[in-house]
Amino acid sequence: MTITDLKPSRVWQIFHEITQVPRPSGNLDKIRNWLVSFAQKHGLEYKIDQVGNVAIFRPAAPGFENAKKVVLQGHMDMVAEKASNSNHDFNNDPIQTIIDGEWVRANNTTLGADDGLGLAIALAAITDPDIKCGALEALATVDEETGLTGASNIKPDMLQGDYLLNLDSEDDGVITIGCAGGLVSIATFDYKPTPAQAGLIFFELSLLSLHGGHSGTDINCGYASATKLIARLLWTIKQDIPFQLACIDSGNLHNAISRDAKAVIGINPADKEKLAVIFNRFVAEIQNEYRHTEKNMDCRCVSVDAPETVIDCDTASRLIDAVFVAPHGVYSMSLEMEGLVETSTNLASVKMRPGNKLVIEGFHRSAVESRKMELANQMETIFRLAGASVTNEGGYQGWEPDTNSRILNIAIDCWNNLYGVKPKVEAIHAGLECGLFLKVCPHMDMISYGPTLKDVHSPQERCHIPAVQKGWDFTVAILNAVAQEK
Repeated sequence: MTITDLKPSRVWQIFHEITQVPRPSGNLDKIRNWLVSFAQKHGLEYKIDQVGNVAIFRPAAPGFENAKKVVLQGHMDMVAEKASNSNHDFNNDPIQTIIDGEWVRANNTTLGADDGLGLAIALAAITDPDIKCGALEALATVDEETGLTGASNIKPDMLQGDYLLNLDSEDDGVITIGCAGGLVSIATFDYKPTPAQAGLIFFELSLLSLHGGHSGTDINCGYASATKLIARLLWTIKQDIPFQLACIDSGNLHNAISRDAKAVIGINPADKEKLAVIFNRFVAEIQNEYRHTEKNMDCRCVSVDAPETVIDCDTASRLIDAVFVAPHGVYSMSLEMEGLVETSTNLASVKMRPGNKLVIEGFHRSAVESRKMELANQMETIFRLAGASVTNEGGYQGWEPDTNSRILNIAIDCWNNLYGVKPKVEAIHAGLECGLFLKVCPHMDMISYGPTLKDVHSPQERCHIPAVQKGWDFTVAILNAVAQEK
């Protein structure tokens, strides 16, 4: 059995086709071409804007020309995360999907249901001849996962609707009406490659197979950050053993909690046993601290060949100190909505880049603009004091909830009629594109919803199969209700 055998068949067939097209953020030509081919195959008009967003238009059904128009929106890119033992090439390989009981997952990679399934529902709706309603638009935006580039540059002609259904939420039975804003901070150290000291022995320190997850919705789940832990380990060693840092590599994407980290250090042979004691004590400590959330953590200290060069000691020391003290995690909880994270930051990655650069990325989120900037300013101050240059990019505003929304009330009634219960209405700590759409089309009324996804932005990402059917039936019910609206 494959996912094309699942119900609703139109949605799963389209999602399968999407999984066969490589579409990591920043490399979207293939999925854009596929979307154009999809529109042409179904005889639908389409438009591509200056940043690569694709809008596909379906005219109103006969007799519904005066009904309100609806935009069904999702993003075309996916987070490219894989297990440490995976050889998957996100730029060229299709996603390998696996049915696992009531769930669909991928083979040691992210599934891309965020937001491939939302996009599939949108495309299924505009090509379903049984849905009789006003004009529909399926809007696929670019690079949502790396700074909401498509939504940030959207123009009104790409949003031809009265209502917008954002299909990028991840909990069955939940309607989202607000989200946090975000901002990326990038700190850069210039280092001097220096010859490795003669006589040192070198070890690779690895923290692997942490849980990871979404840097917004999972930031309060207690998952460890590999970036914070590798800095903590190096700082701890630095207190007792002098060493040379040859390389450091931690984390990947700014919107994913880091899962893996490695560093190579050189020490005097006389300190070998002391390093083993410090490392083993450190591992015991973090395994105890994260015993509830990091059951698969893999910590290693193995001998490696001596490199030709290392990072100059002064820069290495300042880097370690700065990453060790930089903030990570929940900063404050909302006082308006119980259980909602208001402000957080994700210390995402440390990378060695060409030109002798050490680059650190952090991602700050908040429903309150001033708190978001407070965190960005804290990170800037810490890293500037350590001698790094700091820039901010990819900033976007949040989406303020509107509890009097007409489309919200329609959706609540539809869910209640379908399933006999009222849906939960909430704001989330993740980033959604709705606030940016409202910036250019303030008249639009919008909500966000989607089928249940778990562990997004990690190789454990999976989608609940029954929730897809419910999400599809919900979408059809909303479109029918809008068509009948007076």
